[in-house]
Formats: sequence, structure tokens, C-alpha cells
Amino acid sequence: MTPPPGKQKQDGRRLRSEVSRRRIVEAMRELIREGSVAPRAEEVAARADVGLRSVFRHFDDMESLYREIAEAMLLEIMPMVNLPQPSGSTAEIVSEMIDRRAKLFERIMPFRTAADVHLHRSPFLHEDRLRMNEMLRKAMRSALPAGIRKDKMLLDALDAVFSFEFWRRLRSDQELSPAQARRVVEHVTSSLVEGKPGKG
Repeated sequence: MTPPPGKQKQDGRRLRSEVSRRRIVEAMRELIREGSVAPRAEEVAARADVGLRSVFRHFDDMESLYREIAEAMLLEIMPMVNLPQPSGSTAEIVSEMIDRRAKLFERIMPFRTAADVHLHRSPFLHEDRLRMNEMLRKAMRSALPAGIRKDKMLLDALDAVFSFEFWRRLRSDQELSPAQARRVVEHVTSSLVEGKPGKG
């Protein structure tokens, strides 16, 4: 049965709106990935190939846009988060965890930096940050040997060293390369876990 003309028009408008919204979200992701922490509406419209009015209409609902960007980012990084647990000696497990965190943090750094700009006015971004931190803490705890998990102070210290904030400080504030930042994390974790300096 063919829908009445009025419903066809309504469905067509809804479909065009959804397509425009997806283009806007993807355009924002691309611009953020390229280093723009707060893309201007004109930039988004040009990249998404939509009208400026359409961008302003969707920008009126920033929380849902943040949510869609975060969901797209989560789909992108979940294969990196859901890898099999590392195995081997404590040193081998820690080394593998450092490699995984380094790759993950390099991937999400532009988005976390952009999120920080809007964090104070977005309940969703604040909650999303807490969820991500807890997910990474659980992954760390489940990967580490039982002897380390029982030492709460050591576990808290490792949580700080394995955090995105620590990695960003090394990369942004101290201007280290990914390889240099990785060596620093390895040195600190080795000192904490084994009581001796890591490899230089």
C-alpha cells in the first residue's frame, strides 16, 4: 500500500535530516581529528556539504551531537580495547599494556582535547569521560597479576601512569615523541612494579 503524499514528504524530510546530521557528525570528527578543537559552523557546513542553516539547526542540540560523535569514536576504538588479555611474565604483560595504551591514546587524543573545551557545559561529556576512565581501569586490573591487584596503593599509582592524562602531559606539555613517551611510561611502571629503573 502506497503511503499518502503527505507522509511521503514527511518521511523524505526526515531522511534528508538524518543524512545531513550524519554528514555534520562526520565532518566534525574529521575537523577535530585534524586539530580543530571547536570547529566553526562554516567549516562544518563546507566539509559536510550542507547548508549553514542546517548546521545551526543541529547545533542547537549539542548534547545529542556530542553523543553521536562519542558513539562513533567508541565503535572505532573498541577493537583496540577488547583485545585478548596479555600473557607472560609481569614485565611482558606491562609492556604489552603500554603498547596498547599508547596506540589507543594517540588515536583518541584529538577528541579528548576537543572534549575538554566543552566538558564544563556538557553533562554527557563528563559522564562519558567517567565511563571511559572506568573501562580502562577495569581492563588494567583484569590484566595485572593478582599480587599487584592486591596492593591498592600500587594499583592506584599504575592507574595514574597508565592514564590518558599522564600520556597527554608527556606528549603535549613535555613535547615528547610517542616513542619517548612510551619509554618514560615503561621506566615509571618498571620502577613501581619491580623497584628498579626501566630500560633506557
